[in-house]
Amino acid sequence: MASAWQRLGFCVCLLKRQLRGGPDVLSWGRRVVPGCTRGIYSATGQWTREYTLQTRKDVEKWWHPQIKDQASRTPEADRSKPKFYVLSMFPYPSGKLHMGHVRVYTISDAIARFQRMRGMQVINPMGWDAFGLPAENAAIERQLHPESWTQSNIQHMRKQLDRLGLCFSWDREITTCLPDYYKWTQYLFIKLYDAGLAYQKEALVNWDPVDQTVLANEQVDEHGCSWRSGAKVEQKYLRQWFIKTTAYAKAMQDGLADLPEWYGIKGMQAHWIGDCVGCHLDFTLKVDGKVTGEKLSAYTATPEAIYGASHVAVTPSHSLLHGHSCLKEALRGALVPGRDCRAPVTAVSLLTQREVPVVILAKADFEGSLDSKIGIPSTSSEDTVVAQSLGLPYRSVIETAPDGTERLSGSAEFTGMNRQEAFLALTQKARRMRVGGEVTSDKLKDWLISRQRYWGTPIPMVHCPACGPVPVPLEDLPVTLPSITAFTGKGGSPLAAASEWVNCPCPRCKGAAKRETDTMDTFVDSAWYYFRYTDPHNPHRPFGAAPANYWMPVDLYIGGKEHAVMHLFYARFFSHFCHDQKMVTHREPFHKLLAQGLIKGQTFRLPSGQYLQREEVDLTGPVPVHAETREELEVTWEKMSKSKHNGVDPEEVLEQYGIDTVRLYLLFAAPPEKDILWDVKTDALPGVLRWQQRLWSLVTRFIEARASGEVPRPQRLSSEEKAEARKLREYKNSVISQVTAHFTEDFSLNSAISHLMGLSSALLQASRGVVLHSPEFEDALGALLVMAAPMAPHITSELWAGLALVPRKLCSHHAWDAGVLLQPWPTVDPQSLQQPDVVQMAVLINNKACGQVPVPQQVARDQDKVHELVLQSELGARHLQGRSIKKAFLSPRTALINFLVQE
Repeated sequence: MASAWQRLGFCVCLLKRQLRGGPDVLSWGRRVVPGCTRGIYSATGQWTREYTLQTRKDVEKWWHPQIKDQASRTPEADRSKPKFYVLSMFPYPSGKLHMGHVRVYTISDAIARFQRMRGMQVINPMGWDAFGLPAENAAIERQLHPESWTQSNIQHMRKQLDRLGLCFSWDREITTCLPDYYKWTQYLFIKLYDAGLAYQKEALVNWDPVDQTVLANEQVDEHGCSWRSGAKVEQKYLRQWFIKTTAYAKAMQDGLADLPEWYGIKGMQAHWIGDCVGCHLDFTLKVDGKVTGEKLSAYTATPEAIYGASHVAVTPSHSLLHGHSCLKEALRGALVPGRDCRAPVTAVSLLTQREVPVVILAKADFEGSLDSKIGIPSTSSEDTVVAQSLGLPYRSVIETAPDGTERLSGSAEFTGMNRQEAFLALTQKARRMRVGGEVTSDKLKDWLISRQRYWGTPIPMVHCPACGPVPVPLEDLPVTLPSITAFTGKGGSPLAAASEWVNCPCPRCKGAAKRETDTMDTFVDSAWYYFRYTDPHNPHRPFGAAPANYWMPVDLYIGGKEHAVMHLFYARFFSHFCHDQKMVTHREPFHKLLAQGLIKGQTFRLPSGQYLQREEVDLTGPVPVHAETREELEVTWEKMSKSKHNGVDPEEVLEQYGIDTVRLYLLFAAPPEKDILWDVKTDALPGVLRWQQRLWSLVTRFIEARASGEVPRPQRLSSEEKAEARKLREYKNSVISQVTAHFTEDFSLNSAISHLMGLSSALLQASRGVVLHSPEFEDALGALLVMAAPMAPHITSELWAGLALVPRKLCSHHAWDAGVLLQPWPTVDPQSLQQPDVVQMAVLINNKACGQVPVPQQVARDQDKVHELVLQSELGARHLQGRSIKKAFLSPRTALINFLVQE
């Protein structure tokens, strides 16, 4: 009789022959062996017994193009099916992926594959946050146009992403620097302008007096000097564009309550917004009774008492005293440092039409980020002191009834209302009149979006001497960037030098006018990109309502914690705005958020602070020292960076270890929200290497058993083997439940891998009879490979193909003629869904297993009761009696309680 390995080699040859068009049925001796409908790769025509480095390379070389091709064929969305929109924050095309990119995209890829296997309609889109300062710097330093530099980087990074075998929805790819994208960024800006939510005012910028240009914050060094000229940076007032994000502060603060927990990021969002208890109200300003055309917006925490205002206060640092205002001289002339001063300027409320004086306060700052405030003595003792010291008239507009209710008096149509009613009615009227009234905090500022840069979305406004600022007509969008060939980094905005582009007719009166030469902050481009992914090729609007309403909100948003405040805030703002514009039904853009940790590399630093390269360090002694000077070094773990010489090139790592090994390492080394200390000598990398070898051994053992010539017959199992098989089925069901929960609830894919490792160990321990004759073993092995496939698609595709060629299957519910990534996600057997009356609670003491205690199912999730039952048990009496218990941790999902006791 032929050996098992000869038979297996023949099966593989059958398979290869079929791939070349061989017959469906071939005879072998007197037996008929069905031709296999799915192939595996094997350089020798034989199944390789060991999973060696060469085997891994052969497997990935064979499967990588097939997996990529499979992922690129995205079926048209069937909107009758449930959807899953997984989105990882799109990258800036710097030219090279770093390990942080690899980690976040591996997480999103694994989850997207999992959801597809569950039968969901899935999109996992990718694009490029392609505008930004680095491209302009490259143009200055390397004499490259920002567009060619950016497009070259995108092509290179796209190849790198392809190398990782990621299943992105490339048919939805977007690039923010292309006109077909930024046309719609401009469209949304005009919608904001029409709604009164985009406006201009003076604001401070960083000014380089040598290069005569505006600097971004990151271009100013720690000494306050320009990164290029070295000059001391000055603060200068320029007229800038703002988006009125404060208008949505209250709605966005309230919206947080409807979102699931975001790993503490909801708290960060709430802190950024602040307590929304007041509003800004608008005033026009007069000097000597004459209207100046200047406006002032001032905050009050008690707008209901506006009819009792005595003054409007500004700080000495207010832009009216330092910018280009026509009131600058009048206000500065009244300023006496260290004293509250009444200015010869009056403020007329656009809501009440009442006039009050403007006061320059002695103190430099108000609470929060305010620089102007309405003084209302009725509700503020501090305002009372100011009014009295300057002799300003005021009156009380709040009366307290005998029952303690406070009501308004002398307040026009609001008279007689209680304070809460008046607050709501007055702010609503102010919003309707567009003179303020949006409920916000005293710390949140409007969003300054102007950038004096070339490589950004042009602001679609025209400045006309007769008409003022006029938006470009929607039908004339996009306003494209002019072609500029020389970039010096000096002077004003590069767009201002393009005279043919700047000079244009006014859209309203057709007279001579000039285009806005500022471009938008790149955060504007990324504040709505998740909408464009739902309908990326729509030529008529930013996105259609039907696809956006189907796909939104994003079910899982994955990205760095460094974007937890500003980017998320701006993205939520745009989503709230689009909801109010009837463009989408959902108000919040993201459901669940996963803020993944950093990947840190080891750094070696001299006492002077200089970072050393690894080859400059002597690691042979008890402590690392400089190889030349023998100085002892400070060793830390920091975010990977070229300047710190602690980065890792993903391409080199992939070449050395392979795609699946790197994927498994990144998923297994730490929970996704935690940092990874990149050290390939730790247990994580050897652990995932050993696990892949165990998986290979498992499938090899199974194929060898089935190729032995002995027909599998479940009835031949002994009673002991049947009991062993039942335990395997129960363990498989438990692992399916655990792994599914990790993929859907906490995204702890490191724990999912741990459970799969446990199942593979159990299968390796199975007796030969169970391997050969048990449907439970075959089913558990198939389920193991299916559950591992989203995380390690190449090796599992090969192993599944190996299973597929085995004749006489005992399990019919697997689709053996389809690849592993096309299998349905395994489900728990219906009979095991019935909860047992008693749970066997595993007991650990100081992380060491001590045994199990039976606990009634109804109390298995109650830590106090489980704690008490364990202490009352024989095991508790034996191991815990008389010992000091510091703390206990219950894990209901894994039926485990861990006691930390004093040793």
